[in-house]
Amino acid sequence: MTHIWGEPTKRMLGTLKFLAWAVGALVAAALVAPSLAPLILVWLAGWTVNVWLAHYDNPITRTAIPLIFGATLLALWEMACRIFAIPAVILPPPSRIWSAFIGNLPLLWGDFVQTILKGALSGWLIGAALAVAVAIVIDRSPFLQRGLLPIGNFVAALPIVGIAPILVMWFGFDWQSKAAVVVVMVFFPILVNMVAGLKATDALARDQIATWGARYSQALVKLRLPAAMPFLFNGLKITTTLALIGAIVAEFFGSPTRGMGFRISTAVGQLNMALVWAEILVAALAGTVFYGIVALVEKRVTFWHPSQRQ
Repeated sequence: MTHIWGEPTKRMLGTLKFLAWAVGALVAAALVAPSLAPLILVWLAGWTVNVWLAHYDNPITRTAIPLIFGATLLALWEMACRIFAIPAVILPPPSRIWSAFIGNLPLLWGDFVQTILKGALSGWLIGAALAVAVAIVIDRSPFLQRGLLPIGNFVAALPIVGIAPILVMWFGFDWQSKAAVVVVMVFFPILVNMVAGLKATDALARDQIATWGARYSQALVKLRLPAAMPFLFNGLKITTTLALIGAIVAEFFGSPTRGMGFRISTAVGQLNMALVWAEILVAALAGTVFYGIVALVEKRVTFWHPSQRQ
């Protein structure tokens, strides 16, 4: 059947079947619940466009599909809030959140600097540097491999709501205590990945560099660290979101009169949910950019790895 119809014809038939099903679903929704019809219409319109774009695999469509999907969700969110008159204290519409975002830019920027740049980023950098250094020490000590890594798994399982108040009491209410929480959260995931990466070198390559009389430091720089880079960046990417979560949650247990966690807690008390969602938007944008920067650096550093090949 494939050689008779051909791929383009099969795609057209599939699209027609989808459109027929979509029209049927829209008619059924209009009869059963008329208020849902506009929502289903918007959803089907976005879905239809994405189904059509999915047939063309190129950089433009790979970028357009998630953008259309996100725009469709935002449109449905806005329409649902207006059609069903959802109270703003329960779920504000995107337009109101955007207005709160634009109207509070200086406030949001100050919270961003306090929480993300001072707390999350500094803690992430300190935790990553410590994890790499300790991983190199562990790599040379079987005793530490058997003793420290199980403790690391135990500490990594500790709930943040348990350690955050303790670290706030130790380091004070400013950004230093939030950075300490972030260090605890990111240290062991990066450590475990880095230790695994240092062991990932090929046995033949290790034997060959040993026959050349290379010292441990030379083997580390020339062989083991490059081989560990994919593992290290895997840990770094995982902990980008952990760092943001740790810094924000830590501010719920003590903070000066600024910071994203502080602002969220006070805005909830004032029932200013639009500002809460604006802070969430800032955190989402910061997390996306943070992850993207790490992924871009990984692509530059580990260009030779199979995972980076197209």
